[in-house]
Amino acid sequence: MENAIKRHFFHHGKANTADEHDDCHWCQLRSFPTHLTAPVTVVNDSEAKSNVVLPPSFRFIDENQFGEGVERAEESFRSGCTCDDDTDCQYMGCLCLAELEDEADESEDERMGSVANLGPKKAYAYHTHGAKAGLLRSKLHRSKLPLYECHQGCSCSANCPNRVVERGRTVPLQIFLTENRGWGVRTQEAIKKGQFVDRYVGEIITSEEADRRRAASAISQRKDVYLFALDKFTDPASLDPRLRGPPLEVDGEFMSGPTRFINHSCDPNLRIFARIGDHADKHIHDLAFFAIKDIQKGEELTFDYVDGVSDDHDGNIEDMTRCLCGSSKCRKFLW
Repeated sequence: MENAIKRHFFHHGKANTADEHDDCHWCQLRSFPTHLTAPVTVVNDSEAKSNVVLPPSFRFIDENQFGEGVERAEESFRSGCTCDDDTDCQYMGCLCLAELEDEADESEDERMGSVANLGPKKAYAYHTHGAKAGLLRSKLHRSKLPLYECHQGCSCSANCPNRVVERGRTVPLQIFLTENRGWGVRTQEAIKKGQFVDRYVGEIITSEEADRRRAASAISQRKDVYLFALDKFTDPASLDPRLRGPPLEVDGEFMSGPTRFINHSCDPNLRIFARIGDHADKHIHDLAFFAIKDIQKGEELTFDYVDGVSDDHDGNIEDMTRCLCGSSKCRKFLW
């Protein structure tokens, strides 16, 4: 590891090393807006594998990059809420929550007293008061419901309590080399159950390009595939033509953030949720990681790559991936 970074630290910054600056993982991570408050570090503590480094061709990014044929909605289709007060963004009257069912958080309303029970129904995804403020509400931890948030096009302020994912990662993370599962990610501070951790970002590509990359991966016999379909709102009957056909996909193989290195577990401490900001951009919705358990400082972060779904492969384990998560709930094979 030391040999791999020695030239960078001794020669980086000189006029003839501009290319090294662009290709340096450390500089890419240091350029993140969250670097000072929630840095991402990379370590290799393995004596047996001290020469192992991250793929040189990989690039760290903190926002999705659009591939050919992928675009955001036109400005004329964009909209946001008109809430004058940030506290209004937790109720059904907020336009950002218009597609949610009218369900109140009864436990929170009861704690606030009878006045709250007579008022408007709370609908947004996060707790509002006390030690749980900003955390995902308990009833959503195991749900598949999307999260609707306010965004830059809204009248509410940047401090609106319904902008948890938009404000970005607040947890310092460390990418480290595991004993038998390649690179992994661990937290550098305790994470509360329901807390937002980070997004999965990468290159957003068409379904045709995603299929091409899957085929290329199969031909080269590479098992690791970093594609996630943005299919939460796919609907053949949708009025939006972008949602009627095959969904776009996010590929984190060549460019992504630290969550690209999170390993699988059959008993995970994170889950991915679809997060919507501007409703006009449902076809490129965010993939947001939230903690579904309390996580201790230094603990490895994991999520279930197939979210508990077991595919039937007629006993042909050659087409499946052996699971190495080591949990008591391990399913042995994934797909």
